[in-house]
Amino acid sequence: MAGCACGRSKALSEDEKKVLLAFRDCGKPAGAKDIAEATGLDKKLVSDTVARLKKNNLLDSPVRCKYGITGDGINALV
Repeated sequence: MAGCACGRSKALSEDEKKVLLAFRDCGKPAGAKDIAEATGLDKKLVSDTVARLKKNNLLDSPVRCKYGITGDGINALV
C-alpha cells in the first residue's frame, strides 16, 4: 500500500511500541527476557510481539536468540 511505513497496513499497538522503544534504547541485540524486564511486560507477550515485529522486518536477529531494531523499526516509531 502506497504511503504506509514499511508496508504495514496498520499502526503499531502500544505493546509493539513499548517493545520497539526498549530495543532502540538498549542499543545492542537483546533477548525477549531482557525486553520483558525493561518494559514490565509478560515474557510470553514480548516473545509473541518480537515474532510479529520480526515478520514485519521491524526487528532482526543478528545473534541467535537476540534481536535488534532495524531501520524500518526506527522509522515506524516516528
